[in-house]
Amino acid sequence: MSTTPSRALPGGLPAPASEPLTAPYWVGTRAGRLVIQRCRGCGGWQWGPEWVCHRCHSFDLAWEEVPPCGRIYSWERPHHPVHPALNGHTPYIIVLVELPQAGNVRMVGNLLGDPRQEIGIAAEVEAVFEPHDEADPPYTLVQWRVVG
Repeated sequence: MSTTPSRALPGGLPAPASEPLTAPYWVGTRAGRLVIQRCRGCGGWQWGPEWVCHRCHSFDLAWEEVPPCGRIYSWERPHHPVHPALNGHTPYIIVLVELPQAGNVRMVGNLLGDPRQEIGIAAEVEAVFEPHDEADPPYTLVQWRVVG
């Protein structure tokens, strides 16, 4: 896990929505920590954030820090910008990362490095925390990098 001063994404993208449900996640990323929800009732992990447990329907959810590492479950290489700020910044790689130390929940993110690199399913990846301090409000994105 690391924080990178150079950014994978250009400026001009909209800031993530600020809402009470996701606030603990964004506070964690600003501190260089990966946190996701865990049910206090059944112990199950879940992502994305919800008010209720996906398994037992309990409302007793907590945010817990998890190791910022996982493996690639799936990926895609978009060649068309999905936002005007991405014009001239394609292709890029989007990965679905499975977190084995958190019940194998999966998170979507960008894979850093050469956008034409070979991608291996099950390749080990680590989180890179990318600050966007100039945004209002400031936020930090979780990007992924192949280990080794």
